[in-house]
Amino acid sequence: MDLTVVAYAIYLLVSVALTVWVARTLSKNGRIFLADVLQGNEKLADAVNHLLVVGFYLVNLGFVALHLSQDGAVTEARGLFEALSVKLGVVLLVLGVMHLVNVYVLNKIRRRGVMERQQTPPVPPQGWTGAGDKGPWAAPAAGA
Repeated sequence: MDLTVVAYAIYLLVSVALTVWVARTLSKNGRIFLADVLQGNEKLADAVNHLLVVGFYLVNLGFVALHLSQDGAVTEARGLFEALSVKLGVVLLVLGVMHLVNVYVLNKIRRRGVMERQQTPPVPPQGWTGAGDKGPWAAPAAGA
Protein backbone atom coordinates (compact mmCIF):
# COMPACT_ATOMS: atom_id res chain seq x y z
CA MET A 1 0.00 0.00 0.00
CA ASP A 2 1.23 3.47 -0.87
CA LEU A 3 2.31 5.58 2.12
CA THR A 4 0.38 8.55 0.74
CA VAL A 5 -2.86 6.59 1.12
CA VAL A 6 -1.82 5.62 4.66
CA ALA A 7 -1.20 9.31 5.43
CA TYR A 8 -4.64 10.21 4.07
CA ALA A 9 -6.34 7.52 6.15
CA ILE A 10 -4.57 8.46 9.37
CA TYR A 11 -5.19 12.16 8.74
CA LEU A 12 -8.91 11.63 8.18
CA LEU A 13 -9.33 9.35 11.21
CA VAL A 14 -7.48 11.66 13.59
CA SER A 15 -9.00 14.87 12.21
CA VAL A 16 -12.58 13.60 12.32
CA ALA A 17 -12.06 12.14 15.81
CA LEU A 18 -10.60 15.44 17.07
CA THR A 19 -13.44 17.44 15.51
CA VAL A 20 -16.09 15.20 17.09
CA TRP A 21 -14.36 15.29 20.49
CA VAL A 22 -13.99 19.08 20.48
CA ALA A 23 -17.59 19.58 19.33
CA ARG A 24 -18.98 17.31 22.05
CA THR A 25 -16.84 18.92 24.73
CA LEU A 26 -17.83 22.42 23.68
CA SER A 27 -21.48 21.44 23.42
CA LYS A 28 -21.59 19.85 26.87
CA ASN A 29 -19.65 22.56 28.69
CA GLY A 30 -20.90 25.50 26.62
CA ARG A 31 -24.57 24.88 27.42
CA ILE A 32 -24.26 26.52 30.84
CA PHE A 33 -22.53 29.53 29.31
CA LEU A 34 -25.23 29.83 26.64
CA ALA A 35 -27.98 29.66 29.26
CA ASP A 36 -26.30 32.56 31.07
CA VAL A 37 -25.91 34.53 27.83
CA LEU A 38 -29.58 33.97 27.00
CA GLN A 39 -30.70 34.98 30.51
CA GLY A 40 -31.73 31.51 31.69
CA ASN A 41 -33.82 30.51 28.66
CA GLU A 42 -32.92 26.80 28.66
CA LYS A 43 -34.86 25.84 25.51
CA LEU A 44 -33.28 28.63 23.49
CA ALA A 45 -29.85 27.76 24.90
CA ASP A 46 -30.27 24.13 23.80
CA ALA A 47 -31.40 25.19 20.32
CA VAL A 48 -28.52 27.66 19.87
CA ASN A 49 -26.07 25.08 21.23
CA HIS A 50 -27.28 22.51 18.69
CA LEU A 51 -27.02 25.02 15.83
CA LEU A 52 -23.50 25.98 16.88
CA VAL A 53 -22.45 22.31 16.94
CA VAL A 54 -23.87 21.69 13.46
CA GLY A 55 -22.09 24.78 12.11
CA PHE A 56 -18.89 23.72 13.86
CA TYR A 57 -19.05 20.28 12.20
CA LEU A 58 -19.78 21.75 8.77
CA VAL A 59 -16.94 24.27 8.86
CA ASN A 60 -14.31 22.01 10.39
CA LEU A 61 -15.09 18.83 8.46
CA GLY A 62 -15.25 20.89 5.27
CA PHE A 63 -11.83 22.29 6.07
CA VAL A 64 -10.49 18.80 6.81
CA ALA A 65 -11.77 17.60 3.43
CA LEU A 66 -10.29 20.57 1.57
CA HIS A 67 -6.94 20.18 3.34
CA LEU A 68 -6.70 16.48 2.44
CA SER A 69 -4.71 16.75 -0.77
CA GLN A 70 -0.96 16.21 -0.65
CA ASP A 71 1.49 18.03 -2.92
CA GLY A 72 3.85 15.12 -3.40
CA ALA A 73 3.83 11.41 -2.79
CA VAL A 74 4.92 10.14 0.62
CA THR A 75 7.70 7.61 0.05
CA GLU A 76 9.15 6.96 3.51
CA ALA A 77 8.06 6.87 7.15
CA ARG A 78 9.72 10.21 7.90
CA GLY A 79 7.71 11.92 5.15
CA LEU A 80 4.55 10.30 6.52
CA PHE A 81 5.09 11.81 9.97
CA GLU A 82 6.05 15.19 8.55
CA ALA A 83 2.96 15.35 6.33
CA LEU A 84 0.70 14.27 9.20
CA SER A 85 2.21 16.77 11.64
CA VAL A 86 1.65 19.68 9.26
CA LYS A 87 -1.88 18.65 8.35
CA LEU A 88 -2.98 17.85 11.91
CA GLY A 89 -1.30 20.97 13.26
CA VAL A 90 -3.27 23.14 10.85
CA VAL A 91 -6.51 21.35 11.77
CA LEU A 92 -5.83 21.86 15.47
CA LEU A 93 -5.11 25.55 14.91
CA VAL A 94 -8.36 25.95 12.96
CA LEU A 95 -10.30 24.18 15.73
CA GLY A 96 -8.72 26.47 18.32
CA VAL A 97 -9.42 29.64 16.33
CA MET A 98 -13.04 28.57 15.78
CA HIS A 99 -13.43 27.99 19.50
CA LEU A 100 -11.92 31.37 20.42
CA VAL A 101 -14.13 33.20 17.90
CA ASN A 102 -17.24 31.50 19.30
CA VAL A 103 -16.30 32.35 22.88
CA TYR A 104 -15.50 35.96 21.92
CA VAL A 105 -18.83 36.50 20.16
CA LEU A 106 -20.84 34.86 22.94
CA ASN A 107 -18.98 36.86 25.58
CA LYS A 108 -19.81 40.09 23.71
CA ILE A 109 -23.48 39.09 23.70
CA ARG A 110 -23.31 38.19 27.40
CA ARG A 111 -21.67 41.51 28.32
CA ARG A 112 -24.34 43.44 26.45
CA GLY A 113 -27.05 41.57 28.39
CA VAL A 114 -25.29 42.21 31.71
CA MET A 115 -24.96 45.93 30.91
CA GLU A 116 -28.67 46.16 30.04
CA ARG A 117 -29.62 44.42 33.30
CA GLN A 118 -27.39 46.78 35.32
CA GLN A 119 -28.98 49.89 33.82
CA THR A 120 -32.40 48.96 35.20
CA PRO A 121 -32.65 49.68 38.93
CA PRO A 122 -33.65 46.60 40.92
CA VAL A 123 -36.06 48.60 43.12
CA PRO A 124 -37.80 51.82 42.10
CA PRO A 125 -36.79 54.90 44.14
CA GLN A 126 -38.79 55.14 47.37
CA GLY A 127 -38.54 58.87 48.05
CA TRP A 128 -36.89 60.76 50.88
CA THR A 129 -35.80 59.21 54.15
CA GLY A 130 -37.79 59.88 57.31
CA ALA A 131 -37.65 63.28 59.11
CA GLY A 132 -35.97 61.78 62.18
CA ASP A 133 -33.01 60.61 60.13
CA LYS A 134 -29.95 62.78 60.22
CA GLY A 135 -27.45 62.75 57.45
CA PRO A 136 -26.70 64.26 54.09
CA TRP A 137 -29.68 62.58 52.44
CA ALA A 138 -32.28 63.45 55.06
CA ALA A 139 -35.24 65.61 53.97
CA PRO A 140 -35.25 69.21 55.18
CA ALA A 141 -37.06 69.66 58.48
CA ALA A 142 -40.65 70.91 58.22
CA GLY A 143 -40.93 74.64 58.94
CA ALA A 144 -37.23 75.26 58.55
